[in-house]
Amino acid sequence: MSAKFLYSLLKVVFLGALLLVGTGCQLPYYAKSAYHQAKILAAREDITSRLKQNNLTAQEKHKLQLASEAREFAKTKLGLNDNGNYTQFVQLDRPYVSWVVNASEKWQLKHYHFDYLIVGQMPYKGYFSEEEAQAEKSRLEAKGLDVYLRGVSAYSTLGWFKDPVLSSMLRYEDHDLVNTIIHELVHSTLYIKNSADFNERMAVFIGNLGTEMFYKAKDGPDSATLKKIKQEYYEEELFSQFISKELKSLDDFYQQLPKNQRTEEIKDARLQEIKVRFKTELRPKLSENSFKRFESSSFNNAYLILFKTYNQDLDQFKTAFLKLNSDLSEFLKVMKGFEKEKDPLAALQKFNAD
Repeated sequence: MSAKFLYSLLKVVFLGALLLVGTGCQLPYYAKSAYHQAKILAAREDITSRLKQNNLTAQEKHKLQLASEAREFAKTKLGLNDNGNYTQFVQLDRPYVSWVVNASEKWQLKHYHFDYLIVGQMPYKGYFSEEEAQAEKSRLEAKGLDVYLRGVSAYSTLGWFKDPVLSSMLRYEDHDLVNTIIHELVHSTLYIKNSADFNERMAVFIGNLGTEMFYKAKDGPDSATLKKIKQEYYEEELFSQFISKELKSLDDFYQQLPKNQRTEEIKDARLQEIKVRFKTELRPKLSENSFKRFESSSFNNAYLILFKTYNQDLDQFKTAFLKLNSDLSEFLKVMKGFEKEKDPLAALQKFNAD
């Protein structure tokens, strides 16, 4: 065991020990997570050194250079804290860095939360092993919850460690890689405890905004890439409006449905209505390949509630940004001012209404 790996392991174990306080006995989970996180930290190499290696493909070299440009832009032009993130690279031996499980009540669009001392309640739990994630999925399903499992290519340690660019991230299209870097650096800049929905929606908004600004500066206002990005984000805005309305309607449906009528058949039929409306109302307004995964996915509450976390009411952030004369620095100050609010989303709505 190298000294570098031992140091990383001790640091991660220390974090795990802090997380264990007040969360019950989850020592095996934290021990395994600490071990795998330490392996990632120990495998980091500076991107500048990586770029000098002769075994890189032209595509890999391009992606690493682009990631470095995005990090520098986020730091110098967007005012985000980089904390040394994305200056290093890690080659993984798997397609995803981790697998994430989230769950919801069966008859309510309500997150099942996992409790952590430092970051508070989180609506998901990550595993470095797909098998362990599958076991957690089965455990939650046995409790009568709707569950969804997905592989993820990137995540933020919220400033605890210097997050590297991962080989799993290099599969992204160029502008998606830029967006991911900016999105995760938003989390390093501001993360409000117990407020995952607020944090993720803010990061989505700034990620999209920052990516447009990046390509406008890099390629000019009339570049093909910028036009493509603007079209994608316009369609995401349409989807956000659609899914926000559908989720609120579904929530009302669950609340009004008598308990003696709660059957899987009735539920499945109601969920299929969302897919039908997507095809008839929204699909004609979208590009051919937009949201294909949504159209073909099997719905349950755990899957749909992800859109509540990431996509619902994104226009609230846009409204605040425009109210502040499109000044991102002022926008970040206002968002940071919500840190002590019990419900930062409600505070955001109040700010927009005043």
